[in-house]
Amino acid sequence: MRCIRAAVAAIAVLWVAMPGAAQGRAFEPGRDTAKVDNPWFPLKPGTTLVYTGVKDGRPARDVVFVTDRTKTISGVRCVVVRDRLYSRGHLIERTSDYYAQDRRGTVWYLGEDTAELDAKGRVKSTEGTWHAGVDGARAGIFMPRHPRVGETHRQEYYKGHAEDHFRVVSLHARVSVPYGMFRNALETREWTPLEPGVLDAKRYARGIGEVSEESLKGGDERLELVSVSDR
Repeated sequence: MRCIRAAVAAIAVLWVAMPGAAQGRAFEPGRDTAKVDNPWFPLKPGTTLVYTGVKDGRPARDVVFVTDRTKTISGVRCVVVRDRLYSRGHLIERTSDYYAQDRRGTVWYLGEDTAELDAKGRVKSTEGTWHAGVDGARAGIFMPRHPRVGETHRQEYYKGHAEDHFRVVSLHARVSVPYGMFRNALETREWTPLEPGVLDAKRYARGIGEVSEESLKGGDERLELVSVSDR
């Protein structure tokens, strides 16, 4: 009975109210929500992905590590992904992201704890931190199991703080990054109403996840995958 109540509570809290294809879509807990094996966004514990490029016009190195830790948010057990952003050798931002996968194989984003650091490593801002179910925040769809061109989803919702959206624009994109060249990549466009003049492109490869990200309008960002390793 306890498990049933927890599942019902999770569905209620993680309901996504948004226009478009995801209208009325709710999180459907599977047997192990922290096991994320969506082919477009696999999160195997112990995996490290390293990206290099430019962030806000400055040289950047981004290190993403899939931990073996979990965190329960609104009754849902999530995998914890650690993200560390460096510029000129200094850590400038540290983030823990929380993802879960439903029984259909869709990956949901349930929140993040983020901190921007100054030159001395002191926290100067935690803007962007949010957890589903807290202060009106809601989880969003991060990666469908079977993406279709044209479908649009809200990745996150914390009014006035985190409101990212994305649209699938191609399932046959070609992308070349230092780690390799990929055909039939998934390409998306990302935007947020909080920054109406900004538009980004992201590309994902099957079995790997994100391989590149770049600003198309209103920003100066480009990150490309250079290595993938297992612990």
